[in-house]
Amino acid sequence: MDDLTLDEALEDLESAEDFLNYFGVAFDAAVVHVNRLHILQRYHNTLAQAGALPESEAAQRAVYTTLLTRAYQDFVTSDALTEKVFKVFHMHEPQTTFVPLSSITFSAKPEPAAGGCDCGGKGVCHSSEAALRN
Repeated sequence: MDDLTLDEALEDLESAEDFLNYFGVAFDAAVVHVNRLHILQRYHNTLAQAGALPESEAAQRAVYTTLLTRAYQDFVTSDALTEKVFKVFHMHEPQTTFVPLSSITFSAKPEPAAGGCDCGGKGVCHSSEAALRN
């Protein structure tokens, strides 16, 4: 991989261990084994938030190394449940929904028709008073 450009090398990296080895980040295999997807997702998220990368490949490599080290360290000092990298960890958190007062409406129940029925004079009446008339 030494003769590849940074972009070419990145295309060949597949696992968290591949990334950590390529960028020279020392790691504990037990931490990576338990958190590999979380580390890679955190790395991906921080890269997306980093914005524009420097022009030179050496400077880009330094940014990638720093962000990967930070992503790995998050799981050395914490755990997946605390870090909540994936959406599934947010699903059971309390949800807040705002409903403006102006959007709340109600419909008044119509008055019962003559004879005590709630059908409003539409269709067949099934009230006890109607049943007695038959």
